[in-house]
Amino acid sequence: MQLLHRSWQRAWQGAGCTGPGDALAAELLACYREPQRRYHTLQHLSECLGHLEAVLDQVPDPAAIELALWFHDAVYELAGPGAASNELRSAQWAVQALLAGGAPPALARQVHDLIMATRHDALPATPDQCWLVDIDLSILGAVPARFDEYERQVRDEYAFVPEELFRRKRAEVLAGFVARARIYSTPFFRDRLEAPARANLGRSIAALGVGADT
Repeated sequence: MQLLHRSWQRAWQGAGCTGPGDALAAELLACYREPQRRYHTLQHLSECLGHLEAVLDQVPDPAAIELALWFHDAVYELAGPGAASNELRSAQWAVQALLAGGAPPALARQVHDLIMATRHDALPATPDQCWLVDIDLSILGAVPARFDEYERQVRDEYAFVPEELFRRKRAEVLAGFVARARIYSTPFFRDRLEAPARANLGRSIAALGVGADT
């Protein structure tokens, strides 16, 4: 919890917020503890913040990126009509909370756009988005044991999805990352994680057993 406390205080103050932020931090932490989550938990948040701390002296707008990490999975509904708007609702919450805390409107808009970049439906468009998305995707290049745990956690989150359908959809998602010319946009993460990520993804796709006839 020391990392989480340190990170929140650094980000909140770095954003120029003057109002009390402890209650908001506690509310966010409670979100990451929701029972429907298996991967998008405090473990994921802590891993992301740990990666950010390693590159704080390299990233542009560190407060914006750190706050975007805190909020990027704050709303996480797995099924139902709201599931498709998790990132949007997380981004809207971030804007409301940051403006209420006294952050500049430009920074609140930046955090909103950063969170929306974690939909991973398009390549990151700005340097700060490149860093944020690389951090969010760092799990793909984790050591094999952690990557395999991640895959089990994702399956557990979607336990309500029939096995055959899950395998097909999961293989499509993973293949989408493999098809990119580069998974990671920043030299820092590309040099360290690109090769391990491609190895992990290839192994997982093979394990899903989705053939050309499906």
